[in-house]
Amino acid sequence: MAPQTLSLPFFNDIWLKLFAVVLAVLLRLAVAGDPTVERGLHVPLELENRPNSIEVLGDSPDTVEVRLRGSSGVLRRLEAGDVAAIIDLGSERPGQRLFNMTDGRVRVPLGVEVTQVIPSSVSLLLEAEGAPRLVPIVPLVSGMPADGFMVGQVTVEPATVEVVGPLSRLRELTDAVTETVDVTDASVPIEQSVTVGVAEPNLRLETPVTAVVSVDIVRAPVARTLSDVPVSSENLGPGLTVSMIPDRVSVSIRGALELMRGRDAGLVEASIDLAGLEAGRYNLSVNVEPQRAFEITDVQPDFVSVSLR
Repeated sequence: MAPQTLSLPFFNDIWLKLFAVVLAVLLRLAVAGDPTVERGLHVPLELENRPNSIEVLGDSPDTVEVRLRGSSGVLRRLEAGDVAAIIDLGSERPGQRLFNMTDGRVRVPLGVEVTQVIPSSVSLLLEAEGAPRLVPIVPLVSGMPADGFMVGQVTVEPATVEVVGPLSRLRELTDAVTETVDVTDASVPIEQSVTVGVAEPNLRLETPVTAVVSVDIVRAPVARTLSDVPVSSENLGPGLTVSMIPDRVSVSIRGALELMRGRDAGLVEASIDLAGLEAGRYNLSVNVEPQRAFEITDVQPDFVSVSLR
């Protein structure tokens, strides 16, 4: 039978262990002559292992200030990424959480000591993520079209989008918005492809969306005043005669330019209603028949003095 070789745990990977010891000794010798100094750094605050079901709310700092102590040579050679401030959210649950930044959450190279972190603690509000919510997209338009024109119908395609984020913020959300479409000095319809987003910073689109906004640019309505429109009477009682002061009024109208051409006082009907009135004097309102072609904006005077005999 061959003799058994005695194996001790200490001798496992003995060459790696010897190399580590030698490396530590060399590092110690290399920095032994350097003075010990302190240095301050601003480093990004990183959130690791956030569960998909958890959202982070609140105004957590983007960076923290870290005070470091070590040999001047080592600190002088520090580069971006050598120091990191990290909060691990892997085992956290919803609610207000306070993280002590001096509790091993700042990672530094060998031979560097963390003496202070500002702020020393970071508060985060963690909330459950809500189910995607479908909201309408509101197209935003700015500017004034060219003289004589105005913005007509504005449409957007697609009309809705799904938004995700913290449950409480989703409940308050009413819509998503587009980038602003500028119609300054426009005299023809505009169609533009724009980005869609939400104003609430804690919410986001489930998938990025580009929408097409169509803005109809139409002729602006013009106003005209028709003078000397005759006032007629309706429902005059039997055997009665009527006189009125004044017997003519001015009617202001508003509509598309092409519909305003050729309009005169004879195309507008103004009247007073005498139904049920007996002989006497009255102040009666003037009625002007509505028109499909234009809008009645004003009647002057809108009352006339009526005498029935």
